Amino acid sequence: MKSASKKALFKKNVPLMLMFAPALAYYLIFRYLPIGGLVISFENYNFFDGVFHSPWVGFKNFEMLFSNDKTLRIIWNTLWLSVLNLVVGFPIPIILALMINSVRRSWYKRFVQTVVYLPHFFSWVIVGGMVITLFSMESSFLNHWIEDKYGEPYPFLYKTFSWVTIFVGSGVWKEMGFSTIIYLAALTSISPALYEAAALDGASKWKQTWHVTLPGIRGTIILVLILSMGRVLEVGFDQIYNLRNAMVSDISEVISTYIYTLGIQGGQFSLTTALGLFESVVAFILILGANLIAKKFNSNLF
Repeated sequence: MKSASKKALFKKNVPLMLMFAPALAYYLIFRYLPIGGLVISFENYNFFDGVFHSPWVGFKNFEMLFSNDKTLRIIWNTLWLSVLNLVVGFPIPIILALMINSVRRSWYKRFVQTVVYLPHFFSWVIVGGMVITLFSMESSFLNHWIEDKYGEPYPFLYKTFSWVTIFVGSGVWKEMGFSTIIYLAALTSISPALYEAAALDGASKWKQTWHVTLPGIRGTIILVLILSMGRVLEVGFDQIYNLRNAMVSDISEVISTYIYTLGIQGGQFSLTTALGLFESVVAFILILGANLIAKKFNSNLF
């Protein structure tokens, strides 16, 4: 009897499993299968001997990396820019979602959602071109105005503070719409009866937001935070590569660009794989730590 019900359940779920098959194949081929290549971080890899037959050197690659002051500076740059992105960029989509959710006219709400979500689909080549057009010393209309008013343009992209500000601001502007959609979806699960009860008790809009709205989406906020913690050492290569220049190399050289320069261009595959493995281990530890903290609020991911 049980075997017959299992077969019926299996046949019923065959279409769903077929739909899931491409996603499963993607993760197996492009996510899990390449994990085997991490072994070259413990080898002196060369093309002739291949991944599994190159000379074994143990932790020598890690020792070479972390005895180099440049590597430590690059890790610090990555950590600093990532934390700055997280601190500035994490609350903005929440605030934006709350503001959009309070709009009563549906056509205006849809219009704003479209406007803030659209930059997510732009590639960093396009966004980088827009940033350079806006802030460059030669072709920027902003610098043309500054030059007319103060006599000389300001090197926004060549000063560390202004470059970091532009870097963080452009990243927030591009991605805040995607996170806003997630929070807006979470807001729809809050019962309107809670707001009505709060209003009858005399709660203002601010108190309704603090005591009803934010607790209602707390699980989503914590989930997004946990996932964000896993990317603390992952500054997007596309963004950095399109915005950096030689004048700000001290702050714009991060793990992803270092891997590209040293590994792809320099052929030091073992060293860069070791650095990538270090990045993944740190991300895994941060995710576990964030999940343990979230567990205290009964909102843990696993």
